[in-house]
Amino acid sequence: MIVEDDSSISEIERDYLRANHYETETAALGRDAVNFALNRDFDLILLDIMLPDIDGFSVCKEIRAKKQTPILFVTARIDDIDKIKGFAAGADDYICKPFSFHELLARVAGRISRFEALTGTEDRREEIRIRDLRILIPSRRVFLADKEVSMPNREFELLLFLAQNPGKVFSKERILDAVWGVDMFVEMNTVAVHVNRLREKIDSGSDNPRYIQTVWGIGYKFADA
Repeated sequence: MIVEDDSSISEIERDYLRANHYETETAALGRDAVNFALNRDFDLILLDIMLPDIDGFSVCKEIRAKKQTPILFVTARIDDIDKIKGFAAGADDYICKPFSFHELLARVAGRISRFEALTGTEDRREEIRIRDLRILIPSRRVFLADKEVSMPNREFELLLFLAQNPGKVFSKERILDAVWGVDMFVEMNTVAVHVNRLREKIDSGSDNPRYIQTVWGIGYKFADA
């Protein structure tokens, strides 16, 4: 879905994506975008920030509260604070106008691919339960011993990626690629920081974590037993 109130930009994005074999729908208003997103299944949403009714940040928050659909901001707002607000609202990526359509296509394909790998198109469970940990995938909620654990977007994605691949060891580079994406400028220690935050929440910061375990010299794995 393309959410853009400038019809000329919307039409160009639509035509380019269709030429590359993507089916598209468009919305010019933020409220319409929310209604479409919550009542239909899209592979990805291209979202402008400056919309006539409600801004893109609000649209993103409302969608993200109920769905995991990848959201890519496409906007003329280039300030760092806007990027920070976009990611805080739950966006997966951010691209500034004017942009290369080749770059846009690459990011669209990359985000859809990572979303499918993260959620597992071959794994359509709505819930993962491992010992006293429950991960409710559609609603993006996490419970430990029946008590809900607050989980920001990126922490949830990291937890889900590892939990859907129990027993498999992943390097930090592989985790960055799967959860953050190769086109995101993040430092390697970002993975360790997020793993530590997750351990604080689901393992009480234990030195012998039951869930996310360190494999020295390689990376991390989610305990499969």
